[in-house]
Amino acid sequence: MTKPDNSAREIAADVAAGRTSAVEIASAALGRIEAAKSLNAVVTTDPSRTLADAAAVDDRLRAGNAMPLAGVPIVVKDNIWTGGWRVTQGSRLFADFVAPQDAIAIERLRKAGAVVVGMGATSEFASKGVTTSPLFGPTRHPLDPTLTPGGSSGGPATAVAAGLVPLAIGTDAGGSSRRPPAHVGVAGFKPSYGAIPYGPGFAEPFFGLSVIAPIATEVADIALAFEAMADVDPRDPDSAGIAQTADDPAGLRIAFSPRLGLDVAVDEVVAEGIASAVARLAATGLCITQRDPVWPAGATEDAIMPLQHAGLAALHGDTFRRDPAAFDPDIAGQIKRGLSWSGADVAGALVASAAIANAFAAFFTDTDLLLAPTVPCVSWPFTQLGPDTIGGRTASPRAHAVFTSFVNHARLPAISIPCGVDGNGLPFGLQIIARRGQDRTLLRAARQIEAQLQA
Repeated sequence: MTKPDNSAREIAADVAAGRTSAVEIASAALGRIEAAKSLNAVVTTDPSRTLADAAAVDDRLRAGNAMPLAGVPIVVKDNIWTGGWRVTQGSRLFADFVAPQDAIAIERLRKAGAVVVGMGATSEFASKGVTTSPLFGPTRHPLDPTLTPGGSSGGPATAVAAGLVPLAIGTDAGGSSRRPPAHVGVAGFKPSYGAIPYGPGFAEPFFGLSVIAPIATEVADIALAFEAMADVDPRDPDSAGIAQTADDPAGLRIAFSPRLGLDVAVDEVVAEGIASAVARLAATGLCITQRDPVWPAGATEDAIMPLQHAGLAALHGDTFRRDPAAFDPDIAGQIKRGLSWSGADVAGALVASAAIANAFAAFFTDTDLLLAPTVPCVSWPFTQLGPDTIGGRTASPRAHAVFTSFVNHARLPAISIPCGVDGNGLPFGLQIIARRGQDRTLLRAARQIEAQLQA
């Protein structure tokens, strides 16, 4: 498999300078995708459309247009509307759906010169912690094909980690674009809720939580993509402005929480790797103190999961009643549970969600950044929903996801960057979390932390 030699920034510079063309870059990316079919990271390609779009970018450059992402090939998660492309959500129900228009984020990326080269695999309705679907089967880890990259943005994350493209676009409603990057050794950014407009697109089961999330090998490429996509748009009533400036990391108050203040298991190699990375950062002069968020009683992922189940049931419950076999069995189980929740159950989950957001808000009154694990373990067999054990304890199917979903409920920005590997070379990630609206400060700090960890 031939990997791209350049970052998204370098590709854009080369295309803009005429050292190569968008068509040449797109053709090479399509060749890498074809050669890596066994990974099942990219589930739909349309070479003629891709090459026509690339040619249009070259024409725009010749006409004098400046584009910060000129010719950069991107993979888009298979639940984000990309006009003219088949977008399936990994579901048999949408196997033939063709998006009638671009989501605002994709529209902006194309305006910036990016070229869509494929749709990245997702679990059905992006609602599962491994990337496998009834339509396309399992996506495999680029370092070990017997393992999963996690989910639900496993296709985009794997496409970047395998070198198929330098940049991919996922979604994140509970960690879907932070955990897979952590498992495959790349970076994944969850912006503040509303920082990047969401939609037009499919109805969302994750009400008020899901965001568009760039994934790349370098934080600088994530920042470039974020700047192309961010800003208010009247078509999305939840889109919101964020701070325009980025504070110097040297002056930030940084906390480290080894388990995010939760009574959860973490594999020893991950715990030691995270602690070692934080110690290295502190040695560079960053002001880091160990401190945990204080959560309300009963704050667990189980307390908020009724929102996902009820959302799926609201959207697909009627179809499930008619034909439950149409769904991934794990998704069918979630829909069935969603149909069983009472209104009081769902309201209770909303109360829990608000309490989690308030706890995070209190934490960030005197803290600027929070360092924590992205995942408590490395990847596991793709045939399982989660690892059998974590930290020596028997693990529930969602125990691998304990460190990410609270961030979504607080609508905060967070990024995962590579932090270390276990004895088999399997990666894990460091999660950096900031106050809502401080996306640019977070990205600036993440670039510095990335450089220090790579030194």
